[in-house]
Amino acid sequence: MKIPALIRQYWPTVALFVALVVVWQLAVTTGIREYLLPAPLSVWHAMWDGEISWGQHLWATTWEIIGAFFMAAIVGVALGVAIAWSPLLANALVPFLVFVNTLPKVAIAPLFLIWMGYGIFPNMLMGALIGFFPVVINTAVGLSQVEDDMLDLGRVFNAPKWKIFAKIRIPNALPYILSALKITATAAVVGAIVGEFVASQKGLGYVIVTTQSSMNTSVAFAALVWISTVGLLLYGIVVLLAHLWAPWAEGID
Repeated sequence: MKIPALIRQYWPTVALFVALVVVWQLAVTTGIREYLLPAPLSVWHAMWDGEISWGQHLWATTWEIIGAFFMAAIVGVALGVAIAWSPLLANALVPFLVFVNTLPKVAIAPLFLIWMGYGIFPNMLMGALIGFFPVVINTAVGLSQVEDDMLDLGRVFNAPKWKIFAKIRIPNALPYILSALKITATAAVVGAIVGEFVASQKGLGYVIVTTQSSMNTSVAFAALVWISTVGLLLYGIVVLLAHLWAPWAEGID
């Protein structure tokens, strides 16, 4: 995409962001105390504060988010294929997956601490648990909602079931899967941070928790900015992949 096209597409987003920062700065100058709402400049300085190991925390959270995203994607696609492949598996799996998805994730996080202790993997698992369900549903829908003419064409040529899946159903499901992965990219961030809130010794969520006692709000806001940056980058990568792999279905969202 050329630069002028990018400017036309994203200038409203940039303008909205700048407007929000300006309103934020004006709100602080009206007399709001720093520990309630730090100024944008204070947050910017906190993001580069050498006393905080931002690199270590950012590295841990980034790995948790990436791991959660790939776990959710792989497991979600596999389960979606299983549901679309066999009605028996669909009847067995769908109620169980709905039950798992309705469980309060914050209540599950302490159990992960008991079972697996502190570490990156439990937080990855928490992120995957939050983000996998949209992938399952969209994969199953994309594999199932295929035009009858396409399926009849495969049957005319006596194509086996696995080949119809590979040549017809999976290409049809690709836009659905990529659309779900956009949701999962943000859900993985939420899940990883929830895990860090409950059980973590490093990470951006851990930084936010540790700032509560000292009321260091600028550091907490700085951690939120870093979290959003990682989430936006992951979302942007998924959008780019969707544009490259399924450009014909960019309007499916």
